[in-house]
Amino acid sequence: MNFSIKVDPATWQRYISSRVKGAELLSDPFTNKASAFTKRERAQLGLLGLLPPAVSTMEQQLTRVYENFLDRPTPLGKYGFLASLHDRNETLFFRLVHERIDEMLPIVYTPVVGEACQQFSHLYRRTRGLYISYDQRDAIEEILRNTYTADPSVIVVTDGERILGLGDQGVGGMGIPIGKLCLYTICAGVSPYSTLPIMLDVGTDNEELLKDPLYLGLRHKRIRGQEYQEFVDRFVAAVKKTYPNVVLQWEDFLKENAITQLERFRNVLPSFNDDIQGTAAVAVAGIYGGMRLSGQSIRDQRLVFAGAGASAHGIADLFCAALTSEGLSHEEARRRVFTVDTKGLVTRNRPGLEGFKAAFARDPEETAGWDCRDHSRITLEETILNARASILIGVSATPGTFTEPVVRSMARLNERPLIFPLSNPTSKSECSAKDAIEWSEGRAIVASGSPFSPVTYAGKTYRIGQCNNAFIFPGVGLGACVAHPRYISDGMFLAAAKTLAASVTADDLAESAVFPKLTRIRDCSHAIACAVVRSAVADGYADEEILMNLEETVRRSMWFPEYLPIRYEPWEGPSLPAPR
Repeated sequence: MNFSIKVDPATWQRYISSRVKGAELLSDPFTNKASAFTKRERAQLGLLGLLPPAVSTMEQQLTRVYENFLDRPTPLGKYGFLASLHDRNETLFFRLVHERIDEMLPIVYTPVVGEACQQFSHLYRRTRGLYISYDQRDAIEEILRNTYTADPSVIVVTDGERILGLGDQGVGGMGIPIGKLCLYTICAGVSPYSTLPIMLDVGTDNEELLKDPLYLGLRHKRIRGQEYQEFVDRFVAAVKKTYPNVVLQWEDFLKENAITQLERFRNVLPSFNDDIQGTAAVAVAGIYGGMRLSGQSIRDQRLVFAGAGASAHGIADLFCAALTSEGLSHEEARRRVFTVDTKGLVTRNRPGLEGFKAAFARDPEETAGWDCRDHSRITLEETILNARASILIGVSATPGTFTEPVVRSMARLNERPLIFPLSNPTSKSECSAKDAIEWSEGRAIVASGSPFSPVTYAGKTYRIGQCNNAFIFPGVGLGACVAHPRYISDGMFLAAAKTLAASVTADDLAESAVFPKLTRIRDCSHAIACAVVRSAVADGYADEEILMNLEETVRRSMWFPEYLPIRYEPWEGPSLPAPR
């Protein structure tokens, strides 16, 4: 590391102490200020003649880069421009996204990041993060130390097999950890100096990628079974040894692997799976918000899933936890959940049921009296009508699953049905927000996984709240970075869900939105981080001392993208650890 953050003892001003000067300083995105270097800095840091003479303010730079952003005609072109800006000037990149978060977040992450993952090997410009391939399994510790930060606070890792709703993207899945960690910084102020994206490359089963001459990953089928698990075991052991204080987030693994790794390692080091627990928390927060609009209690709701992957697993478990916190027994809570997959309603007489499906499968005797055309394959619409569902959640990654008859059935049963098409990117959404509003005659409470424009129906405009994990996982991660809990529990995610729901204002509800506006996401993340810390302490996973001045401690931990003065201060010996 060629720099560190220091505090001037005379003025208490923070500054960057750099051991390099000149062009090398400009080539490091953490220290590059480009045209914003002052005249004094240019003289002291060996930058004379390397920059145009005018000194720009941050505001002028933002105007310039935004003009360039707008010149890109396609969303993928805009993504590429932002990625290039990220690679050359971290502070300016994060400040631009912060200032225009509504416009930038769909480009930085969903839905555009999906296309970027698909085109990764053709768009590749500059490395970011670490790639650990199966053929390097004997050098994992060495690889982990070969990065810009000696003490990362958060790692996001994927193996690229289940990228959004797009499936196996191989090494292209690296776009997801990079994007997720951008959201940690944008939404919760986790310092970009201490975040580390990692790609575990075990091959790919995507034939198009294997045939692509530009593909950058391992060119063989995926390693599976015991060999795969031993590789992941080695990775976790190396992380624990090399970075004992890090928070590890699992991201976009195939359902079976996602569940296995979470359960296998959550007691080994502080870790969680955003697809399971983050999605669950934001969905349950949306349900709590929907209750504020409908005037009902969550304990009276009946939930039907379209889709039975890892996301459904997480949401179902946390929904049941929410019901039991309202006084229901565990068994009563489970009876409120119905799961429909490609074979219809999941029932106990189906052979080969997986753990999650088995836990929420319905007894065939219960459905024997249902009004259905074929009891061997009970459809989504028939499930809704017979179960008298009040909440419909789509995690199927199958567009068109929420048909007009499905939505109208929900509206027939409920004055204010909750309809959440959560699959992303947008091309995978179960229905559009517009269809959900129109088919329910304006009565549905709609939240979506991908962003949708406001919908106007019968003279009223509905703001479609995005059920975006960015409302949850950055705040959870921030809280974990502050408290250093020994374990990240489901109770922390329920606390996060309740806190997010409480952040929805009367103005939000007046627009029929069950989530806050993105412009308030840093405040939401601060509140969630505090709630997570309190939950960790209450459950005995963190030390009570952290509660002293908690809100101020969390706020001071949140990095903000602004330029610091830079001083050239060479030093002897090994590089200093990365700033936190």
